[in-house]
Formats: sequence, C-alpha cells, structure tokens
Amino acid sequence: MKKNIAIIMGGYSSEFKISIKSGNVVFKYLDRQKFNAYRIIISKEKWVYLDDNGNELLVNRHDFSVEIQNRVVTFDCVFNAIHGTPGEDGLMQAYFALLGIPQTSCNHYQAALTFNKRDLLSTLKPYGIKAADSYYLNLGDTIDHVSIVEKVGLPCFVKANKAGSSFGISKVYEKKDLQAAIDKAFLEDDEIIIESYLNGTEVSVGVITYKNKTLVLPITEIVTENDFFDYEAKYEGKSKEITPARLSKIQEENVRQQAKKAYEILKMKGFSRSEFIFIENEPYMLEMNTTPGLTEESILPQQARNAGISLPELFESAINEALK
Repeated sequence: MKKNIAIIMGGYSSEFKISIKSGNVVFKYLDRQKFNAYRIIISKEKWVYLDDNGNELLVNRHDFSVEIQNRVVTFDCVFNAIHGTPGEDGLMQAYFALLGIPQTSCNHYQAALTFNKRDLLSTLKPYGIKAADSYYLNLGDTIDHVSIVEKVGLPCFVKANKAGSSFGISKVYEKKDLQAAIDKAFLEDDEIIIESYLNGTEVSVGVITYKNKTLVLPITEIVTENDFFDYEAKYEGKSKEITPARLSKIQEENVRQQAKKAYEILKMKGFSRSEFIFIENEPYMLEMNTTPGLTEESILPQQARNAGISLPELFESAINEALK
C-alpha cells in the first residue's frame, strides 16, 4: 500500500522562495509507484495543501490532516524541505514529534542546536572540531568596535547567528564599516556572530543516513567569483561548485573524518551539509545545514549524483529512514 507523504516547504524566513524550489523538486522526483505526494505550503499567514491545479486547502493543525473531496487525508511521513524557521530550527520537528508523525530531518534538539551557529561550534569545540575566532553580539548590547577588531582581526565576517543562504552576512575590511554590517545582520536575527577571516579552500561536505548507515558524500569545492560565497554566488551563478573537490589525500581524509564525527557526536539523522575552510591541511567548520537545498543544481544532490545516488533514490531513502 502506498504511503501518504506530506512535503512541507516555504517557512517564515527569507529563504521561503528557495524552500519552495526544493520542495517542488522533491514532489517531482518522488516515486509515485511507492508514494502519494502532497505539497504543503507553510507560511506565517496559513498552512495549505496545494493541489496540481494550484488550488489551496487549509491544513488542520490539530492533527496535520487535510480534507480533500470530503475525505480526510492523514500522512504516514513528512518530508521536510523548509530552509530556516520553522523547519530547520526544531519547531516543526517538535510539532511532528508531539503528533507522532515521522519526518525526514533530524530531531528537534539537533535542529535547534545546529541552526544556532554559536551553540553548534561551541558544542563541537571540546571534541576537537576547529572553528574561527569569534565575537558574539545580541541586540541591545553595547557595541565596542575596538574590542571586536582586537578579538577577530580584519577582515572579518559579520553574520546573523540563525539564518541561512547568506542572508545578513557581510565581509568587513575596515573598522569604520563594522556598524553597517552589524545593522544588516540584526535585520535577520537578534543574535550575531563575528568571525575572523580564514583564507583557504572552502568545501561543503554532505553527510546523510543512507540505507541505515552514516554516509559521507563526495566533497564539493566552492570557488566564488564574488568576495565570498554570498547569496548571489549561491543562487545566481557567481560561483563554481567542483565535485569531487581538488584536495590532497590528507585534506580529504581530515575533512571527511571531521564531518562524520560532527554528525555522529550530535546524533544526527537525515540530510546534513557542513561547510569548512582549510588552513593548510586542517578543516575549520563554519556551519551545519540540516535541511540543505534540494534542487537539481543544489550541492547535496550534486554530491549524491557523484556517489551514484539518483534524486528518487535519495528522497526515498530519507523517507524509509524516517519510517524506521
């Protein structure tokens, strides 16, 4: 009997449109011989089921069901394709845990932890996973530009602590430009992380649970035409993503080991994509994404294809792992 799969997409953040693209790719490639696929758009205004004709029906949030042609449809599993809040920060995961509905991403605690860059890097540091020197700011704090520069140096990166797709991020070269970058980051989040600049090769490492095992996918090297891997570089063709990455054997071994170690320390499941920058042979972690982009051009699907895993196989595996 075919399983009913709700593909949730959208969300409450600046990544809404990107998430819709990811969700539609999952909808397109999910094997209809095995699954009944339903697109569910989550927004601040409403939660709706979107049918093939573009008609919307409200989702009953009490039990996450939809009434379609006088028949109440419930779901065997939820495929989470929401980038940012509430799909990547633990809110949806906790909601489905309360309802007892399996879902494809990590559990709510892991989602909340990894979505918070500061907490993620602090948690992993005692296990030997390196990160850039950093300085923390919360909205309302007294801002001491001199102390920031003394701690992290210049150039530095100013980032929203809980945001994706490079929203709210700036590379700062001079102290006089710090405040504008801080103001920009605070438009996305009430917490900021300011990090020292690491000058090295940037890579993205996908780690997934596949056929009941932790699998490190082929590594992608990020070569951007812009000053850093910003929104334009990620989504508007201003970068090259080279899979497999052009790394030495020792670099590849080190980053694969660190990415897998982080995934297992955190007791992750589902998809993850972690970003690192090399200083000589040592990988320094930047962040971990737990609902990474899933379009045909996105990094994780590129890596899966390089490993011989098609999109239907990748998505089916995520659902099967959740149903276990």
